[in-house]
Amino acid sequence: MSERGIRLAHTTILRWAQHYTPEFEKGWKRYVRPVGGSWRMDETCVNVRGEWI
Repeated sequence: MSERGIRLAHTTILRWAQHYTPEFEKGWKRYVRPVGGSWRMDETCVNVRGEWI
């Protein structure tokens, strides 16, 4: 904001975030897909300096 010549206190940004976050979440929920509560990771190999570890 200061690049555009607008002076704001950091509390103003915080208030905006607190005000608009619930509205953003409402709009976001229609695009979010449900995910599982647990996940597992299989073994993996990593290539370090040309050598698979």
